Amino acid sequence: MWKAVASNALTLFIVGLVAVAGLLAWGKRQYEGPGPLAEAICFRVDSGDSLAKVSRGLETQGAISDARIFRIGADYSGKAQGLKFGSYLIAPQTSMDAIIDQLTRGGQSTCGAEINYRIGVTLADVVLRELDPATQRYVEVVRFDPATEAAPAEYTEALNDPGIRFRVTLAEGTTVWQAAEAMKRIDILAGEVGPLPPEGTLAPYSYEPAKGTTRAALLAEMQERQSRILADLWAARAEGLPYRTPEEALVMASIVEKETGVPDERGTVASVFVNRLRAGMKLQTDPTVIYGVTKGQGVLGRGLRQSELRGATPWNTYVIDGLPPTPIANPGRASIEATLNPPTTPYVFFVADGTGGHAFAETLAEHNANVAKWRQVEAERARQQPSGN
Repeated sequence: MWKAVASNALTLFIVGLVAVAGLLAWGKRQYEGPGPLAEAICFRVDSGDSLAKVSRGLETQGAISDARIFRIGADYSGKAQGLKFGSYLIAPQTSMDAIIDQLTRGGQSTCGAEINYRIGVTLADVVLRELDPATQRYVEVVRFDPATEAAPAEYTEALNDPGIRFRVTLAEGTTVWQAAEAMKRIDILAGEVGPLPPEGTLAPYSYEPAKGTTRAALLAEMQERQSRILADLWAARAEGLPYRTPEEALVMASIVEKETGVPDERGTVASVFVNRLRAGMKLQTDPTVIYGVTKGQGVLGRGLRQSELRGATPWNTYVIDGLPPTPIANPGRASIEATLNPPTTPYVFFVADGTGGHAFAETLAEHNANVAKWRQVEAERARQQPSGN
């Protein structure tokens, strides 16, 4: 009898073990396998949220099939206490294992809304936008110019959202003065701008300051970034360039930046100026003359006068030999790289070609022909302009 009882007990124990093993295997498949989410979602974790609240929210939004399995898996993996607040883009069919990894690695910038303070050459504006999880593209909510327009209600409300992200985007070709003036109107920044950094020393880039970051600290970050870029590219520069120092290369890069808005032309434009320097020719570039007029404080907004082209300023490269004493704008990495590794070309002239780019020439005769074509384009455009009557 006792043998029968023992045998039955052993059988039940084995059956129990098999059932538990099967349950564990099923739970593991649920935890590590593809999730039920059909379309991407933005999922928000607030500061102080518990794992229980997060798991229920994920289940409600259809990202996971079972909140209990999610919690057990998070506990087993040692990640239950590592939740980081933020907004997360969860892709379709993401597993529970991958989701808890996302939520504990951080990544507030992967989803949700952001405010971008854009500092450009002709305009500094503010854009509030939100990520559409389905398309993974940002959708603009509101845009305004803080210099001339009151902040809309959508912007004011977004400032109070603890999950909002902030960007300050400095465009290529801006001046230090333009950057500083725009930063004075960025209301999430604190403190005074302070003394302006030297021209050209701010790196065009999209920065992510926290609310309360000082203006001086952000300017210092921009300077430090530009310094690293210049040092790295100077170390990898081509041989035989007519620049004695990295600072001279930065001056040239700023001229290249202002001379063309066509990315593929940067190297060719740089090669023209290198060839002129090597030949002892004057650089003769209008953007330097404009800087001598404005000192980088705003946009000229009109064509240059003959008196300005002949006027003696330290930046008038129609008058001075070689490089001007300072940069004329903040050049981006691509312009610095083009300046320090230009292609070898025979060109010493270029003029606008009417398409947004330039026509390059080796001889004065070729250049004069290109100039004549450009004059024809200008004349045709003038004829097409509506009359002022």
